[in-house]
Amino acid sequence: MDLQHIVSQAKEMFSKVDNGHALDKAKSKFLGKSGVITDQLRKIRELPAEEKATAGQAINHAKNQIEEILKHRKDEIIEHKLQREMADSSIDITLPGRGNRTDGSYHPISKTLDRIAFLFNSMGFSVIDGPEIESDYYNFTALNQPQNHPARSMHDTFYLADYEYLLRTHTSPMQIRHMEEFKPPLRVISPGRVYRVDSDATHSPMFHQLEGLWVDDNISFSNLKGLTREFLRAFFENDAIDVRFRPSYFPFTEPSAEIDMFFENSWLEVGGCGMVHPKVLKNVGIDSDKYQAFAFGMGLDRLAMIRYKIEDLRLFFENDIRFLSQFT
Repeated sequence: MDLQHIVSQAKEMFSKVDNGHALDKAKSKFLGKSGVITDQLRKIRELPAEEKATAGQAINHAKNQIEEILKHRKDEIIEHKLQREMADSSIDITLPGRGNRTDGSYHPISKTLDRIAFLFNSMGFSVIDGPEIESDYYNFTALNQPQNHPARSMHDTFYLADYEYLLRTHTSPMQIRHMEEFKPPLRVISPGRVYRVDSDATHSPMFHQLEGLWVDDNISFSNLKGLTREFLRAFFENDAIDVRFRPSYFPFTEPSAEIDMFFENSWLEVGGCGMVHPKVLKNVGIDSDKYQAFAFGMGLDRLAMIRYKIEDLRLFFENDIRFLSQFT
């Protein structure tokens, strides 16, 4: 059979179909198991040996031509279908957009962090940052929490391989790292993400914490109280805010206290604080007879909840655009 005649037949048949299903049927007449080209390939075995190679090449060439014609026709059918759908559509997708867009905005936690950093910068504090995967030494031991210390049980957390590293449970390790590298006087805050196994309306497995440290040769507990009071008044833009300290316990400070503020006719707990324990200063090579230090910690998320009157912490991390758009 004339192979070029077969190719011409295929081209003519493919050109007459206008949908994918009909094109598949036409394809099977030439390239299917019982198709014309397949039948030609079977007949090669009947030819003399010296003619088989030449015949095989010719048939494969014709097959490739038919496949190319088939692909071209398939692309035409798809394009024609798209053009019909566009013509029938009530929306002209070629028209330019019509301004139904909103600009992005900072997340409320990011806004809170920026505001806190600005206020503490104005009081002479530097902002420091560090790793979220922390060693057991920096997260616990250097902060006066050796192995088997009962205070570690308060930090149920996410350990990594062999319990040598963990997702940090507070940003206090940055205080240790900073005191190891720099000598007093020091005045820093360390905000960032921390991790503990906890989840409800006011707790999250991942949350944000702010910790502050002041090391100098002439600071006291009264400086600590004055600083936290002035910060809270500036942050909430309310000079009527008062602060009280309730005795508490933290292994890395002594004495220690919980920070409460009087806000909208009630006392709210907003953080913890205390004078840095002499053992912590010794661990970083600072002479506790010459220098004193105080530290404080607050939950960034809790401050944001109070400022923006949010009752459920989880809303901050659900990425619901309806919620986040309120802060645009």
